[in-house]
Amino acid sequence: MATLRLLGIAAAVSLGAVGLAGCGQENGGGSVDGSGKTLDVLIGANTNKADQFRSWQAHIADAFKKQTGADLKFETFANANDELSKIQTSVVAGQGPDVYQVGTTFTPTAYSTGAFVKFDKSMWNKVGGRDRFVPATLGISGPNDQDEVAVPFTDRPYVLAYNTDLFKKAGIDKPATTWDGLLEQAKKLTGNGVYGFATGYADNYTPWKFAWTMANQAGNPLVDGNKARIDDPTVKKAYETYFGWLTKDKVVNPAAVGWNDTQAAADFASGKSAMMLMTTASSKVTFDASAIKGKYEYAVMPTVPPGQSTMPAGGSPVSSIISGDNLVIAKYSENQDLAAAYIKLLTSDDEQINYNKLFGDLPANAAAAKKVEDADPSLAPVLASASQAKSTPFTGAWGDMQLALTNVVVQSRQALSGGGVSDSALQSALAKAQKDAQASLDRAAQSK
Repeated sequence: MATLRLLGIAAAVSLGAVGLAGCGQENGGGSVDGSGKTLDVLIGANTNKADQFRSWQAHIADAFKKQTGADLKFETFANANDELSKIQTSVVAGQGPDVYQVGTTFTPTAYSTGAFVKFDKSMWNKVGGRDRFVPATLGISGPNDQDEVAVPFTDRPYVLAYNTDLFKKAGIDKPATTWDGLLEQAKKLTGNGVYGFATGYADNYTPWKFAWTMANQAGNPLVDGNKARIDDPTVKKAYETYFGWLTKDKVVNPAAVGWNDTQAAADFASGKSAMMLMTTASSKVTFDASAIKGKYEYAVMPTVPPGQSTMPAGGSPVSSIISGDNLVIAKYSENQDLAAAYIKLLTSDDEQINYNKLFGDLPANAAAAKKVEDADPSLAPVLASASQAKSTPFTGAWGDMQLALTNVVVQSRQALSGGGVSDSALQSALAKAQKDAQASLDRAAQSK
């Protein structure tokens, strides 16, 4: 029951942040004899690039067969609820997939179940060595470097994209490094059918990241030991800023109240907005196939919180959550060495670069990341953001807390459509989020 409690509805949100399966090939692995065996892997289906995804599956299965003699069985999930059901069933029953691909924000919840293999020196060596990864991507592999369960697979640090033509016409050199400064630029860029910012208020996964980022920059990590800190002025200021772009400052298209990130990206790609906020390197594939190809660049998002011109005392210059996909191995698996060989293959230099070319996500493998950066200098800001990224709190309660932060936006959308969220309504929503978050932290503490 403890496992189910930890995996509950919180995971439904966090799991949705899980990205697509990773790509991979290179000359990793090969020493494990898997003849006659089949490795079962659970991954998320990529419906946006279905043909490429099918090709990648066939490619990686062929490479794995050549290296180990084993077959691959891919189980895919279509959405968060589907994935949650598969994971709950398997973990509780003690049978199912050998390897799970999970999003970084779900890793603490996965860790708290105790259902996945811990990576000691021997296990790290089996997947090619811990030192092969970009250091920042290891920040959420476990609560500390002695208790890690997750191997980094993809890296998706958040940045902003900006239209260089629109910036030049407005006489602006580059995006500001403070949120207040960026807002002033957005106001200057808004007009004649163009808006300063593109973002999706109805997206299932992005809105809470604005609150988390701005609060952390102001010195509030949202969790202090076993105490939630959502009912804090820094969080209220973050939501007021985020909502205000749409209702008070009017630098966002009013239609964005119903947009997800895909729609926001399409708006930016059409040249109807000057900046796309909270995007990742994977957007490059979309932007380079649009009218703005060669007319946009990436930049690190502001690291100074709203209402401040410099970093406040106790603040943290965080640019992004540690974001991406991790790979974990089930304890019940009878094919753990084979699972390690699969992970070694996916995180090898060649396969990481191959995946980047197919889907745009940055490699977690340091050597591959360096090659990608050298080949495309436009990604330098994305890698810079990765170096300034910070992990979400490593607690099994984080999924529920993420849901609570998301619900503040969900509960406010009707008011946003009507012109604005009142102070009392926002206070009430934050109080509810605080109560729910604290209850989840208390349950997590009791289950230890």
